[in-house]
Amino acid sequence: MTLRHIRFLRRMPVYIRKGPADIPEPSDSGRGDDEEELFLSDPDQVQDQLPQPFRMIDKVLDRLVDRAWDFISERETVRVTEQANTTIPIMQVSGDVKLPVRTNCMACSEDGRYIFLGHPHGLSVMAQPQAISSSSSPYCVPVWQEDQVEITSLHITCLGEMAYLLASLDDMGVARLFAYYSETSHLIKVMNETDDLNQRSVCVKFELSRGGDYGAATISCNGCQCLEVYRFPKDSWLKELSQHAPGVGDTGKLSPVAMLMKIKPPKPHTGSTMKSPFEVLQKTEDSNVIGSGQNHLISSRQWEDQDAVFKSVYRKYMVTNPSNTTNPEDRPSCVTSHFLLPGGLFPVLGGVKPQTGGVAVAVCLWWSGSHNLLHYFLCKAPKDKPDPEPKPDALWPNAQEILCSAVSRCTRHITLGLVTGLVTVWDRHLGLPLSVVSVEADSVFSSIIFVDDWPGTATEGVLHSQGPNHSSTQVHLLVTCQSGACHQVYTGRGLDSRNVTQLSERPSDPGCFSSLYNFLSSIRPSDPGCFPSLYNFLSSFRPSDPGCFPVVTAAVPFLQRLVLIMQRNGKIFLQDMVDRRVVCCFSLPDTHLLASPWSPVFLLDPMQKSLLIPGDQRPGPDSGEDGGSRLFVFRLQDAAVVKPYRHGDVGRASSPQGQSGTGASNLEETCNLYFQQRVESVEERNKVMTETWNQLQEHAAMVLLQN
Repeated sequence: MTLRHIRFLRRMPVYIRKGPADIPEPSDSGRGDDEEELFLSDPDQVQDQLPQPFRMIDKVLDRLVDRAWDFISERETVRVTEQANTTIPIMQVSGDVKLPVRTNCMACSEDGRYIFLGHPHGLSVMAQPQAISSSSSPYCVPVWQEDQVEITSLHITCLGEMAYLLASLDDMGVARLFAYYSETSHLIKVMNETDDLNQRSVCVKFELSRGGDYGAATISCNGCQCLEVYRFPKDSWLKELSQHAPGVGDTGKLSPVAMLMKIKPPKPHTGSTMKSPFEVLQKTEDSNVIGSGQNHLISSRQWEDQDAVFKSVYRKYMVTNPSNTTNPEDRPSCVTSHFLLPGGLFPVLGGVKPQTGGVAVAVCLWWSGSHNLLHYFLCKAPKDKPDPEPKPDALWPNAQEILCSAVSRCTRHITLGLVTGLVTVWDRHLGLPLSVVSVEADSVFSSIIFVDDWPGTATEGVLHSQGPNHSSTQVHLLVTCQSGACHQVYTGRGLDSRNVTQLSERPSDPGCFSSLYNFLSSIRPSDPGCFPSLYNFLSSFRPSDPGCFPVVTAAVPFLQRLVLIMQRNGKIFLQDMVDRRVVCCFSLPDTHLLASPWSPVFLLDPMQKSLLIPGDQRPGPDSGEDGGSRLFVFRLQDAAVVKPYRHGDVGRASSPQGQSGTGASNLEETCNLYFQQRVESVEERNKVMTETWNQLQEHAAMVLLQN
């Protein structure tokens, strides 16, 4: 301040209020001087202070959050300390095999003799010894090579003694079918081969049934998918392969493949021109499959009026963002299919006696955006030409849209993950849902698998198959969400539907954080200006380490209660599904790292009881000339850390989960099994019926009180 400013201030008049100094009345806002000074000292504060009593509630919540955060920090410190003090066993590599080039996919034969690998220039095979170690290391032998062909997917099954069938898929969407016999490969057929490149279709998925009797290829063309099902002349191939001399096989030397059916996506629902229910019943073939929604009496005018009424009533709840208002009919429809083995009621009702010996009898599938699970029988009478539009032989409706599915090893149970967090398990013996479980997940499901080898499930199903709560109707599931969280579901007939435990939380979100976050999210106000401190806390809470995101979650088929988890940062470990404890970690040599950690390639060999992981050489000046890609083998059978989780080979092979009772081959046996299980579940059904009536009565009483 200069001298000129001081002289100016001295000349300013001073006004002094006359009379006693009264104490001012408190304002209605109830703000303190500290709050007013805080507002004046913070020019970035856009919103005014809250009026009472909301400001008091804000203070209480702030104190609650601060105390909870202190408690969380203390628990987190204790958890980190315990983890630092707890030594997790690290399993080292048991052996390794040098790979000629990068490996994109692997598959092992069911008898454990061979491992097939897909490379950028073809296929190779590796014979498995009984023990892979540094003293006896096998090597890869190329069996089929083709320039500019990169194999990305492999599926293998046994045709017979020392004969194998391979289904491959390359990066250009070309599906090929191979036969491997007596160290000789035969290219049987290119499934989607065409001379015109503009008309070529792309194969998305190519799978084989167990035993190699059927194959299913998901073909995509012009943005639409269809499922092509093939019947393979298995017996003819075995005779022809036995007559071939050792050497590289040629295309066209084996019997041709016949297409059994081509299943297209269901047509969109449109208005009907039929006038009576009799016409609808006549339109439905054989009057067996009802529920697809294709045959109805709703006209186009009724549909338009109903749509207009719905939009006018729920206008404020509908999404107004143009990018999210895509017509469901315009979205591409994707298909997911599974082969089903003998067992159940529907193949018996098909009119043809199903085959025995583990031959697939049906294929079930569902389309994206659909609620229905469709069944198509494979053991129908042969026709001269495949049906251009095959109709499903059975339809199982569900309450919500299907997101993912899985089939148990014996194919008795089918589980579906629905869009609202529901998990439905169907029993093929009864054709009815076995259980419906609600999973409180923080995001939608991404995958679901069966945990077939659970302690006490397999053997008890055989010993107590006559009991009211026999274990053959109890299943264990592993559900993975898009957020990375994993849930274990234990359900079945006569069990509580709330048997759901969270195996792992979302990445970088420990259990102590997730419970508080869910609570605060539930009370979060819709207006960001209300409770600003709480809103800022919620907005700043985000996972911080994307490297911990699990990219692989798979049950170990030869170890009980263990699940294999592979994270994006390259960490690989086994976790106990009961106590959620990390059993051991897998460590690659310092000279190599996990190949493609975002989509890792691995193989769990149930016969050799080992884990195979390909690794790439770590870049650096110290890398030797003998580097490159290598296949690292971890023999879990010899590891002492997993000894408590082993089980006998006899128990596993003779009684997988749910296999007891699948031998019904005629209508009489199937009906007897159905009535037996209905008698055993009469008490449970009566209990559910009583609870349902009580809920209806309570709901009716509430409606009467409101009126």
